[in-house]
Parts: sequence; structure tokens; C-alpha cells
Amino acid sequence: MSSEIEIEPVPGLPHELPAGERLLWQGRPRWTALARSTFHLDWLVVYFGAFTLARGGLVLQQGRGIAAAFLASAVVVPLAGACLGLLALLAWLNARSTVYTLTSRRVVMRFGVAFPMTFNLPFRRIASADLLVGKGTEGDIALQLSGPARLAWFHLWPHVRPWHFKRAQPTLRAIPEAARVAGLLADAVQAWSVVESTPVLLAGRAPGAAVGAAPRPVGRAPALTPQAGR
Repeated sequence: MSSEIEIEPVPGLPHELPAGERLLWQGRPRWTALARSTFHLDWLVVYFGAFTLARGGLVLQQGRGIAAAFLASAVVVPLAGACLGLLALLAWLNARSTVYTLTSRRVVMRFGVAFPMTFNLPFRRIASADLLVGKGTEGDIALQLSGPARLAWFHLWPHVRPWHFKRAQPTLRAIPEAARVAGLLADAVQAWSVVESTPVLLAGRAPGAAVGAAPRPVGRAPALTPQAGR
């Protein structure tokens, strides 16, 4: 992990790629999808809307008239707008400052609004990866790491699988064409395993779907389950 970003020779990478390593894909979260999935902006819109209507309805129930009800509801609107606007800004800043990179040997995650950090995740450390499909083509790719070394959940947030605190899973969040990227990752891991003589478990690919194999379904489409031998 690196906590300093100087002049990047390749956007999202702290150094030039070593000889023999190829750049396969780069991308970043789609900020609107990140706002929905991480900052729960859509649920907050519903919450503030219901709260505004309930506040006005309560005033009407008290018999204070339509004007008083409208005024009581209108008071909530600027506060709700400020809250939603701030969260939308945070989602946009996080998406703008993030670059995910897939090479022929590793996954690199560079993110951080105030304090940029870079996480290098070699394929040998990836025990499994799950494709978590969202709305449209956006989705997450969650990486479960092998070995005793662990990454802190709060160091990774929001680029981490929700509710997996004990063993944090670095996650490529809200990426467009997530199924295609998961397929690229599966192919890259499989090719790497041949070169490194490392056994990798990959399931067959259905038409239009990513490579998938998961002993315990996560409720959404799994991407791949490599078994790193080193």
C-alpha cells in the first residue's frame, strides 16, 4: 500500500509496469451508481419526501390550515437539499479520485479524496472474486484475499464490500459493464495461473455472463473463484 501519489507515469499506477506485465483495463466508479449503492441517496430522497409530507399532514391534522402546513413542510426542503447535495458531492469526489486498474498480474486500486492511497493486489493474494450486479450494467467486483494479512475495512471504505467487517473485501464499486470486467479478470487470472503453475478454479461462462463459481451464492451473480496456491 502506498499513501503518496506523485506524478503518475500511468494514471492510477505509481510506477511503470514491469517488463512482461500488460495493462488490461482501467476504470472508475460511476458516481450516480456510487451515490445510490454507497451513500443510499435514493433511500434518503424517499425518507425526506415522506418526512416532509408527514410534517405537513400533522399540521393539517391539528387544524392550522393549508398555509401553515405548506410552511412547515417547506422548512425541511433546504435542510434535505443540503444533505442530499453534500452526499452527492462526496460520491462525485470519490468517483473522480478513484482509478481501478487490472493488469495481467494484479488488481490496483487508487483512491482517496484528501489522502490518496494505492493498494496493489497481486493475483496470488486473491482467493475469490464475486460479481455483485446492480441496476443496469453497473456492479461491484468484491475480492476476497488469502493469507493471514488483512486490510482494515475503514481504510478501504467506500471501496469495500458492505457488512464484511471481519475479513474486509476490497471491492471495485459501481463500475460500468461490470460483467465484462469480471470476465477480463477471470481470463487474466486463468492465464496467470498457467504461467505460474498455480491451480485456479473457474466455472463455465454462460452466454453474456461473467465467469462464475461460488460455493455459497451471495444472492447476486458470482464472478469467479480462483484458488491461489501461493
